[in-house]
Amino acid sequence: MTQEEFLREWNDGSDKVLVYTSGSTGRPKPLWVEKRRMRNSARITCDFLGLKPGDTALLCMSTDYIGGKMMVVRSVERRLRLVSVPPSGHPLHDLPCAEPITFAAMVPMQVYNSLQVPEERERLMQIRHLIIGGGAVDDKLARALQGFPHAVWSTYGMTETLSHIALRRLNGAEATAWYTPFESVKVSLDAEGCLVIDAPLVHEGRLVTNDRAELSSAGGQVRFRILGRRDNVINSGGIKIQIEEVEAALRPFLRKPFLITKRPDEKFGEAVVILTEDTDLAGVSEVCVGALPRYWCPRKYVHVDRIPLTETGKPARAEALSLAQEV
Repeated sequence: MTQEEFLREWNDGSDKVLVYTSGSTGRPKPLWVEKRRMRNSARITCDFLGLKPGDTALLCMSTDYIGGKMMVVRSVERRLRLVSVPPSGHPLHDLPCAEPITFAAMVPMQVYNSLQVPEERERLMQIRHLIIGGGAVDDKLARALQGFPHAVWSTYGMTETLSHIALRRLNGAEATAWYTPFESVKVSLDAEGCLVIDAPLVHEGRLVTNDRAELSSAGGQVRFRILGRRDNVINSGGIKIQIEEVEAALRPFLRKPFLITKRPDEKFGEAVVILTEDTDLAGVSEVCVGALPRYWCPRKYVHVDRIPLTETGKPARAEALSLAQEV
């Protein structure tokens, strides 16, 4: 969907818009969402960041998904000047405007790629409000952003919440691992330790997520940090292993792209599997043995030509699971 097509749909007189989930854990799912709730989400973000009419917003994500749609809605609601570039891994490569961007939303891959090119890195540093969503921001990327002069935020949200409902600062003295929900949002945990969201302005009813989380309260403000997805737990020999924790432990040591997944195992029930673009599987095994607790170590090492990713750059966990079970 192009920006013009979405704007026609936005202005067509109906009260709902069809959106699709990202498809990180399976096929993208269609959802009908209310335009009034999308407007609420847009106002909440614009108010929090202090955006005002005439500010410049960069649209560099596909309007097929909620992240791109919400950038358009924010520009409409706050009368921002929207600068659009085709979705790509290098959104700052050839901007049609010379002045600094006031507000931009990117996925981690776009930020990472922009940091590798001096001219793009300089433009990235000039963005006054940069929010990063659509995937986890790892520690290495966060460190690369630490010295940026303007605010950089990691967002937490999903299609069902019409983009983000909480932010955490990635740079400066306010950098933290904890997400702070917007004022209109309440969070709690269910019996399995998964995050429960109560955000009446953007979602009807309580939303029970698949994200295992930890809560912290300070000064009457409840914050949270994400431990990993409930469906990304590997139960191997009675030991529960969180896939995201294994990936975080390996990320500083493996240069080639990789992904942790699982496969059925006759002895242990489930076994840890690593998919890697590295052809030196013995070297990858040596790294894993040195960096991981014994019971986290993969029992199968699989070379793949390409780590499966969704269109928005998230790990395609369902596809990874299928690849692991085929070998």
